[in-house]
Amino acid sequence: MKNKIAVGFKALALALALTASPAFAADDPVKIGFVVKQPEEPWFQDEWKYAEQAAKEKGFTLVKIAAPDGGQVLTAIDNLKAQHAQGFVICTPDVKLGPSIVAKAKMNRLKLMTVDDRLVDGSGKPIEAVPHMGISASKIGEQVGQAIADEMKKRGWKPEETGALRISYDQLPTAKDRTDGAITALTAAGFPKANVVNAPQAKTDTENAFNAANIAITQNPKYKHWVAFGLNDEAVLGAVRAAEGRGFRADNMIGVGIGGSKSALNEFAKAEPTGFFGSVLISPKRHGYETSVDMYEWIKNDKAPPPLTLTTGRLVTKANAGEVRKEMGL
Repeated sequence: MKNKIAVGFKALALALALTASPAFAADDPVKIGFVVKQPEEPWFQDEWKYAEQAAKEKGFTLVKIAAPDGGQVLTAIDNLKAQHAQGFVICTPDVKLGPSIVAKAKMNRLKLMTVDDRLVDGSGKPIEAVPHMGISASKIGEQVGQAIADEMKKRGWKPEETGALRISYDQLPTAKDRTDGAITALTAAGFPKANVVNAPQAKTDTENAFNAANIAITQNPKYKHWVAFGLNDEAVLGAVRAAEGRGFRADNMIGVGIGGSKSALNEFAKAEPTGFFGSVLISPKRHGYETSVDMYEWIKNDKAPPPLTLTTGRLVTKANAGEVRKEMGL
């Protein structure tokens, strides 16, 4: 029975990818939705900014919608249909909404592309029929872990005296892949896995990361040094602030985030170094600009996006942030 359901859903998703939208007339105005789960985060603000750049260059209308929960996602899709949009790009608050999002998009005859977080079906497998631009989460996590291991070695820290804060949000596959990748690189460099302390956060923001890290540090007073990693810059900044509150400053803390966000840049701009050592910079320009252009070409010229595009990142620190950002067109 499960196999029949899976086959049926795959057929539904394929139908969406191939035939969801009506024929497009050359003179019809193009309208594209860009739906994000957390509009207050700098990453999504930047995605919107670059999507707007694409809209200006290509001459289409961009509809920005915040949808932090499943109900708002489905309402947003109906809203786009009511505004006569022809397609949308989405980063969903819950990848398990995949079947519902696909069905709703098909019902409203909207082309669908995902960004950042990939939709999964009822069995947890990626919905491959929906074009996706994402981040190679495990590889970027490994970059984080390697950066931490290299800096520990440079400082002469003993691994047995060091605790690692894994600021976790395991309900999001991307988050788990990133932190698992960091652990893989750390342990390959000789870091004891027993010293990795799991600190689950309720939401993917700095405040919740701070609370999670504060509890973890309090419960593990034996460590002389701390390192920290998580889903994004905000997670690591929360850990750094918690560590500072416990007396662990820049000389005893190494936090490496992901995103190269404004929050990270603000940290680098401080006169004195902090425990936020670095960030693996990923480009919101690609994720905002390129997905919007891909959707435009799909609607306007019937040129479907690549089924899967994965991006990687560069390590930025206080010393090289300006140079690396310039090289990446930021």
